[in-house]
Amino acid sequence: MNELKRWDIFCRVVDNYGDIGVCWRLARQLSFEHGFAVRLIVDDLASFQRIQADICTDLDQQMCSGVAIQHWGESLPDIEPADVVIEAFACDLPTSYIAAMKAKTSGLVWLNLEYLSAEDWVLGCHGLPSPAQGLAKFFFFPGFVDGTGGLLGERAQLSARAAWSLADSDAYLGQWQAVEANSLRVSLFAYANQGLADLLSTWQQSDRPVQVFMPEGLLLPLAEAALGQALAVGETIHCGALSLSVLPMQSQDEYDRLLWSCDLNFVRGEDSFVRAQWAALPLVWHIYPQDDDAHAVKLNAFLAHYLAACPSESAQALNDFWQVWNHGGDLQAAWHKLLPQLSVLTPHAAAWRENLIKRGDLATNLVRFVNSKVKWRVKF
Repeated sequence: MNELKRWDIFCRVVDNYGDIGVCWRLARQLSFEHGFAVRLIVDDLASFQRIQADICTDLDQQMCSGVAIQHWGESLPDIEPADVVIEAFACDLPTSYIAAMKAKTSGLVWLNLEYLSAEDWVLGCHGLPSPAQGLAKFFFFPGFVDGTGGLLGERAQLSARAAWSLADSDAYLGQWQAVEANSLRVSLFAYANQGLADLLSTWQQSDRPVQVFMPEGLLLPLAEAALGQALAVGETIHCGALSLSVLPMQSQDEYDRLLWSCDLNFVRGEDSFVRAQWAALPLVWHIYPQDDDAHAVKLNAFLAHYLAACPSESAQALNDFWQVWNHGGDLQAAWHKLLPQLSVLTPHAAAWRENLIKRGDLATNLVRFVNSKVKWRVKF
């Protein structure tokens, strides 16, 4: 039986809901599936509310979905450290909290939950301890291969995905536009991307109807400029073969259903990228751009794993489109190469998900790791 029942997760919101999205999914899963008392300590309640509508932005403490929420303002009230402390994405714990950690007589397990990467070096760093403030801190890396922490994926959502039907998809998308026969259904979520104008123009000229479902966000002003008209949340516009609906900000569960309902999912960052993989449908990833072009290395590292077992023509088409979407180029030509390969990429996406399932989900792997490291609850 696990003796470490109380978990604290620290989160600073710095990346367009991605940080809070990952931390909130993890907190809910640790509480619901594993029965822990979880406290999520987060600095930006307004961003949190955008993905979880019942969060109150003016409360220092509240409960939501079985998780205790503590606002992390300019200073953090004196609170007793939990048995397991997760520092998400190197967010740096308050000095007062670290002092309280060091004063604990029973010890604890302290982890830094890292960003997701498919790079080879992750295998050499996952699970390693490092002295920090006189305590042992372990580095835990999500990942796609054996020897990493796996991906966040709740049992309830995997079961719901398995039960999701075409009729469910039609009904869900029908909230915004009725699904047309033989249309290509696309969810469109990305950072500001200058290739959007070419993509929308290409879809307008398509021989096949293209129905796009775009959550409000950074693409909205670019879409307005490309289409030459204002776009309002909840509105659908028609331009040639293209029908585009602007969706309100989605809760995490709603966004999952959107992904399950489309034929192709454009995603960004980490959280939506992972959810698209669990959706088991073709995806296009807009990786977070970095000034030193480090994102290109990360993108190629993932593609090397994801496309290793994919038929060569389909793999090349998907690789080419991802490169153009992220780095620029002839997007129209890349799209015409990709489109006929979607029928091959769909079963490939399903096979990829099955491999992810075999490796276990992040929360469960994290619990196993913590249980194996109880002996490390000592000071350096």
